[in-house]
Amino acid sequence: MRRGSVAQTPLRQRLVRLMIWRLVVGAVLLGWALTLRFAVDPAVHPAPLYVLVAATAVLSAVYAALLGRLEREHRLADIQIAIDVLGVAGFVWITGGIVSYLSWLFVLPILAGSALMSRRGALMVSVLSMLLYAGLVLLQYSGVGQPWLVWAPGEPILLPTEMVAEYTVAANLAGFLAVALLSGSLAERVRTADQLVANASLEIADLQAYSEHIINSLTAGLVTTDPSGRILTFNRAAQFITGHSFESVAGHSIADVLCLPTEFAAALGGDLPGRESRRADYRYRRADGGEIDLGVSAAPLETSGGHPGVLVTFQDVTTIRRLERDARLQQRLAAVGEMAAGIAHEIRNPLASMSGSIQILRQELTLNDEQTQLMDIVLRESERLNRTIRSFLDYARPQRFGIARLDLRAVLHYAALLLRNSVDVTERHTVDVDPPDTPVWCEADEGQVRQIIWNLATNGLKAMPEGGRLRLGARQEEGGTATLIVQDEGVGIPEEELDSIFQPFHGRFAQGSGLGMAIVHRIVNDYGGEIQVTSSVGAGTTVEIRLPARSALEA
Repeated sequence: MRRGSVAQTPLRQRLVRLMIWRLVVGAVLLGWALTLRFAVDPAVHPAPLYVLVAATAVLSAVYAALLGRLEREHRLADIQIAIDVLGVAGFVWITGGIVSYLSWLFVLPILAGSALMSRRGALMVSVLSMLLYAGLVLLQYSGVGQPWLVWAPGEPILLPTEMVAEYTVAANLAGFLAVALLSGSLAERVRTADQLVANASLEIADLQAYSEHIINSLTAGLVTTDPSGRILTFNRAAQFITGHSFESVAGHSIADVLCLPTEFAAALGGDLPGRESRRADYRYRRADGGEIDLGVSAAPLETSGGHPGVLVTFQDVTTIRRLERDARLQQRLAAVGEMAAGIAHEIRNPLASMSGSIQILRQELTLNDEQTQLMDIVLRESERLNRTIRSFLDYARPQRFGIARLDLRAVLHYAALLLRNSVDVTERHTVDVDPPDTPVWCEADEGQVRQIIWNLATNGLKAMPEGGRLRLGARQEEGGTATLIVQDEGVGIPEEELDSIFQPFHGRFAQGSGLGMAIVHRIVNDYGGEIQVTSSVGAGTTVEIRLPARSALEA
């Protein structure tokens, strides 16, 4: 440890307080000496008292200098108390020995010993004080040496009788021992209490740190507020989910930070009775501008003091909601698939017979224009119904994959060529292919990939009845995933309809069977891929199909 920066331990702090009290006692004695000098008898010169007071001040300065440089305070404490006892003995000697009124000063180092070294220190200091005091009295009564009275220098001291002296010494020694035992016991209790408090504080700090670790390890956001809804705590998951740091939201309204629905926010304002909790699911815009599905729950924060606020937990449920939507869609599609086989057997064969019979009658009978037109309507509608049934079969029939390694750029160019020559493309339409310069590899059935592109592209063209640009693109993602992109500038899809566009018979256009997007979903789902649809009403729609990498196949 570097000198001059020694840590302030409890013993070091007590030593500092001892130095301060030593200076206070020295100042009091100095004042007494000056009183003797100027008030009692101007002829009195209490030089020895001046010397002892000065020595006390000098020693305090020395102790302070050593305290800033020593790491072992116990040795310095022992030296200080021993010198203090000698100093008190000196004060008692120059003020009359057995007749001194300052014999009570021996109590001060005893108290200091108990404070610094507890009961053991108090007893050791009391024994030393008793020996010195008894020694001073024996020396005084033996005639070997006589004390010097500061208020009557040179005058003989009238000593009490030996019996009175014995009682005086015994009383002082008993008092020293009693003070040592009492102060030592109190010091032990204080030290034990301090240790218990320190242990309790350490346990509380550990428990608090453990609780903070638990809270910050939660994957759900956790927020606590005061009764007015101002944020008090904001755990790590909450910061990650919302994109806001704790410093930026502390003290702000929870309703503003989480953009809570009006009814839910009103409930937080005081309408949460008892232990009732509230929950809400809604779209939330993060600090970085991204949108997620947020599931929020709130409950009263109960403590021993009553109801000081609200506990709010929330999660990013975007993936869960998407899986739920996919599961519902799969259930609907499974039901449709079961019906498809029955429809094919029950309708397709009679329909073929009816269509064939009408064609024969049309050829053999002599029909007028109106009858011919009616026959054409029957044949045309029969063909439309047959196409619907064929779409059912394409959707419901188990697919036999002819998987091969494809460059999606070639598939896109081929699909664009077919689209440009289809009846859906007019002079006001533009079909652009925007692939990257490098190959975009994908292991898939080429016919199914063409069907995906065709279904999405024809929907895009139908969404642009007044014309517009249809863009076909692809890109290679990390890990070998390939992404197909079909983008139009059409009418767009309202947000509330995005979740239902892959449902069978949810066609948004007059022409078509309403199964095109359902077939796309079925194919992509069979490949374990993902579909992401982004749309803005009046601005167009972008569909991205991600097909994950499969085992490597030789081209």
